[in-house]
Amino acid sequence: MEAFSVRTSRLVLSLLFVFVVLGLASPVYAQEAGAAAGSVVAQWSIITAGFALAIAAFGAALGQGKAIASAAEAIARNPGAAGEIRGALILGLVLIESLVIYVLLISLILFFLKPF
Repeated sequence: MEAFSVRTSRLVLSLLFVFVVLGLASPVYAQEAGAAAGSVVAQWSIITAGFALAIAAFGAALGQGKAIASAAEAIARNPGAAGEIRGALILGLVLIESLVIYVLLISLILFFLKPF
């Protein structure tokens, strides 16, 4: 009986604590009526920028993996052309990575500047 009482009092105190914390945190989320329209656009631009960066990073990772695998296979088949293959590989990797950097730049612009 005593264990049930202790368990119940802990549960009640925990729930009370959660409600007090939520009650104290609710004014943080209060906003003016006019600010709601601008913040929605800002929120969606941040979400869109995040998805764009994720898709660009995913595509670049696939492209870089395929490029490195192909270069390793080419060097294994013809070790004499390793220098030329390595140069073409590095140029390709730089171009692939530059696309991700461009997407990062656009994402940062959408994140820090108000586009609308």
